[in-house]
Amino acid sequence: MGNAFACMPRKEHRGAAAVSRSKRMGSARPPRGGAAKLTPAEEELLHRQALAMAIHQHLDAGGSMSRRIDAGAGSMSRRIGPGSTSSRRHGNLPDSVTNATKAVQIVLENLETKKIVLVHGEGFGAWCWYKTISLLEEAGLDPVALDLTGSGIDHTDTNSIATLEEYSKPLIDYLSKLPENEKVVLVGHSCGGASVSYALEHCPKKISKAVFLTATMVKDSQRPFDVFSEELASADVFLQESQYLLYGNGKDKPPTGLRFDKQQIKGLYFNQSPSKDIALATVSMRPIPLAPIMEKLSLTAENYGSIRRYFIQTLDDRMLSPDVQEKLVRESPPDGIFKIKGGDHCPFFSKPQSLHKILLEIVQIQAPGALLPGKAKTLEEEEEESAEKSS
Repeated sequence: MGNAFACMPRKEHRGAAAVSRSKRMGSARPPRGGAAKLTPAEEELLHRQALAMAIHQHLDAGGSMSRRIDAGAGSMSRRIGPGSTSSRRHGNLPDSVTNATKAVQIVLENLETKKIVLVHGEGFGAWCWYKTISLLEEAGLDPVALDLTGSGIDHTDTNSIATLEEYSKPLIDYLSKLPENEKVVLVGHSCGGASVSYALEHCPKKISKAVFLTATMVKDSQRPFDVFSEELASADVFLQESQYLLYGNGKDKPPTGLRFDKQQIKGLYFNQSPSKDIALATVSMRPIPLAPIMEKLSLTAENYGSIRRYFIQTLDDRMLSPDVQEKLVRESPPDGIFKIKGGDHCPFFSKPQSLHKILLEIVQIQAPGALLPGKAKTLEEEEEESAEKSS
């Protein structure tokens, strides 16, 4: 989405400090010529070859991995060894800062649920979570990554996806099939936040917590696209002028999708990510169905508002800027805020250990009453309580 947005007219900002993303990244031009369109089988083969290359490079670097893929169910999991420490942040809103390099210990017996459902963002698929899945499995948790409709190895034509309901169907189907008393922690990245919000509204009894990873945490009656409206021209201008729009139903009909300019995604999405992961994304990312990001969500306090929400900010994000992320948490305050220093828009690539430690902390947060919105404990307070109990 970001590279498609990068070429759009920007709103005028006051003050010399306001610099548009198009100036920071340079103008986005469509590549000359164009490669022949690949068949679905060829696309899947390229994706698997790139993933194999990424895993092989990880092994060469000293990692260890056992591999399991459930392609038929549209989900996947990986296992790799743990790595370096990270920084994290959570606490009182809106300026709650706690940085720590201390390893996070997890007590599996005290968890509300071990199951974590990972929801990818625009253009991505279950494949993008391979590092996160590996680390969570190593910690004894049960992560599952799903392909939304028209994503990953789901070969539904993105131009045919007309609603957020249709786009989010694999997630809703998965939640609906869970045993009666089983709940999950939902983690949504980027525009996958809209699918997470949709699930909170329609399946609240199946969800323990929701985590928005530099994601579109929209309000009631807001569209995911509106999150970017501070930096973009109006939606009408966007739909008229964007050179990256796809018209699956003909030029005389409304646009149906957005395509990626792969020359631009490195700067917008992956400015801190390893080259092997950029290579994986380059052959694996798919066009974005436009209708789901243009649809207004209907969210109620009884359903959506009944689930604890947490937001993870990335501080070197060129796709969803830190300022926009701050605005999201101000307008719809979550139960906790965490920050990843040096993280780009895809911390599952650029800062997998930092993301892992934060997810471990969120998973271990107890039910309402133990931690109230706006009253999250800092690391110092937790250590003081621990010292008092042991004295």
